[in-house]
Amino acid sequence: MSKITVNLKVWRQSGPQAPGRLVDYRAENVSQDLSFLEMLDVVNDGLIRKGDEPIAFDSDCREGICGSCGVMVNGVAHGPEPGGTVCQLHMRRFKDGETITVEPWRARAFPIVKDLIVDRTSFDRLIAAGGYVSVNTGSAPEANAIPVARDLAEQAMDSAQCIGCGACVAQCKNASAALFTSAKITHLALLPQGQVERGRRVVRMVEQMDAEGFGMCSNEGECEAVCPKGISVSNIAKMNREYLRASVMNTG
Repeated sequence: MSKITVNLKVWRQSGPQAPGRLVDYRAENVSQDLSFLEMLDVVNDGLIRKGDEPIAFDSDCREGICGSCGVMVNGVAHGPEPGGTVCQLHMRRFKDGETITVEPWRARAFPIVKDLIVDRTSFDRLIAAGGYVSVNTGSAPEANAIPVARDLAEQAMDSAQCIGCGACVAQCKNASAALFTSAKITHLALLPQGQVERGRRVVRMVEQMDAEGFGMCSNEGECEAVCPKGISVSNIAKMNREYLRASVMNTG
């Protein structure tokens, strides 16, 4: 089992209004089989033993499903491993003696709570604005009662893979939420179940996106490059078409 020692520069900030700074730490004799979060656990264990405040960071599933673990690793959302989250990033991706800078998501719409933890409830408000469908109460309908063409189902599922981690926002120089928002809009716009709110959905979600303080899309594709689920920027084009359609039909 190969072990390495890495130098860490970790963003520490005690609260939303407190000043923050990068603090140096040293993770010694770390197994390269550890995940990045497990390495932080080891560092925190050492800090706790010394009576110091541990590094605050979000984590939950550690399987690349929940999206809560997101941080910037050497300036890249989720780090150097393409198509994965921080919890899926392993120390074998780093060299012995390497310096690693760890920072939280940087966006006005994601205010820092503490250290590497940010408040992403702006995404929840975006979903509440229109990311839902209307259904009648009662028993669930038979699965095949509403036919869906296979190509549309596959496209919808490609968009539905978004885990809402916020990497797209963090990597975008404008802190745009266009990829996240468009994935939710496209997913439901392609399915028959999403047609009732189709026009209202896109108008309300785009308006909420602006209200939350997210920036405009600059069409550079950095969001797609760091998305752990490979959500395509073609969804943004779909969102723009949906918005134009709703505006012309006055269905917002």
